[in-house]
Amino acid sequence: MEEIAKIPPSPVAAAFRHIQWDPLTSLRLTPQETALLRMAESNPLEYTLGDARDATMYVRVLLKLLAEASLNVAGQVARISEVCNEQLALDALDADPLGVATHYAIAKLYTILTTLSSSWAVENGVSVGNVFYVGTEGDLIEQWKSLLRVMSKGKGDAYAQRTSALCLAHVLLVACPSQRGGDSKKAGPSYASAIEPLEALTAWIISQLKSSSVTTVGTTVPATMALMRATEGRQIFAASGGIKYLSRQLRQKERRQSSGSPQSYPSASGERTVNSSVQQLYELGFCLWCLTYELNNFADVRADFSKDGLPVLALVELVSVAPREKVIRVAMAALRNLATCSADVNPEPDAQRIDAKVFLGEMIGAGLMKAIGLLRERQFSDPDIVDDTETLHKLLTDNF
Repeated sequence: MEEIAKIPPSPVAAAFRHIQWDPLTSLRLTPQETALLRMAESNPLEYTLGDARDATMYVRVLLKLLAEASLNVAGQVARISEVCNEQLALDALDADPLGVATHYAIAKLYTILTTLSSSWAVENGVSVGNVFYVGTEGDLIEQWKSLLRVMSKGKGDAYAQRTSALCLAHVLLVACPSQRGGDSKKAGPSYASAIEPLEALTAWIISQLKSSSVTTVGTTVPATMALMRATEGRQIFAASGGIKYLSRQLRQKERRQSSGSPQSYPSASGERTVNSSVQQLYELGFCLWCLTYELNNFADVRADFSKDGLPVLALVELVSVAPREKVIRVAMAALRNLATCSADVNPEPDAQRIDAKVFLGEMIGAGLMKAIGLLRERQFSDPDIVDDTETLHKLLTDNF
């Protein structure tokens, strides 16, 4: 079972236990829903999740709370980026109670998904699938749109956007046939009910990747990396133009790296450290590498990777400027997949044939031979880098 990525806590998490639900009449919670929230707070989460029906009721209440509270998601809480101590968090609760309630609901949903992705859930027969998908057909609960609203309308609230997107990605992944342990025909969550949400999530990610703001791009990374686990997620992402926008983002960050002016970028964990720019290079490069596993399956994916030579150029430049082995590893692995891909199984319909030879030509033009020459002189602890380097060197010399 895939674990959900770690996300830093809400900046106002210290105020969560002080929320008073009764005065927040704009949330339109029924007495039963308020009682359920209080009960969940007074018991271990595993107690509430132990029964799939109770767990689904709790999730529905949290998503309803999120839908109502997030109408004010761009208020004062949205502008808080540093973790608050209890007094500052209480001040935020007084000034923007719906903003704190929004963070509360998102944080609880994230914790629920983390618990449902653990060994405890397997042992107790509960899962993301039987909590977020209901009915005889296993359809996704309609309230998923609350997460999409926060992502789309929560501009400026990095915590709310990043965590909502990651939560939605994990809810949708369990419906993908490729994630069902090799038996795509067995009963489970309805993939048909997850297609539209997957497309909506991907469209939001693409819109964020068009931005030049490193903070904006950072809100997409955890969800994007999650989607890359499933072939369905990769296919929808590629069909939405994601390869081009990932490549553009990589080139922007490579130029900042090579200019000698390092900046602080938000990594998938949301942390800002001296090395976070390196971490985001790795994360975006990892996503591009994952997409190369669809090269043999779809002519459109090969066409997107060959468009304007941008993806190959971004990967070659990444190899040339990467300051860490893990960045070089994903870039070289992606280049190797490009250099060995085939158009035999799924050829281009009435179009120019795009295969390994095309990409090898682009690699030569981008200066990969020089970069490989330098790599062969270095010592690496990762044997995969050495193997990929020698394989690419042989392919390039044999073909040109």
